[in-house]
Amino acid sequence: MNSRQSNLKSIRPEIATATINDDMSADERFQNLVLRPVIKLQNELLIEVFKNYVVKHKSVFYDLSLQKRMDYIENAIQKDMKFRNSIKGMIIGLFAVDEYLIYIENSSALNKRMMNIVKERLLSNIQLFEKSELLTAV
Repeated sequence: MNSRQSNLKSIRPEIATATINDDMSADERFQNLVLRPVIKLQNELLIEVFKNYVVKHKSVFYDLSLQKRMDYIENAIQKDMKFRNSIKGMIIGLFAVDEYLIYIENSSALNKRMMNIVKERLLSNIQLFEKSELLTAV
């Protein structure tokens, strides 16, 4: 294994709940072996990137109800192609070459899986998306 490949794989967190078995599809296997660990590794960066996205879009996010904030996150990931492609780049950039070669065989389906995982991560961290002055006032 070349050093880039082994270095990339060594820094990824293990996901105890990730199951791998012979019955799963190739896409599901790739999701559990590659996508989930890479996205977990990038979690802090993804949170900061979304915070920046909110600020760049006039901070309207902060005035929304919880449900509207959840919709905002989903829309940002699904409909803003520039933002979506930026996130994909942060994740794909941490693939080993052999993983990238697998990814390009079915990138459309894997992108859907990738964006769903990112969306779920952002939604599960929604409490972190508060105005910084509100957090420091507490």
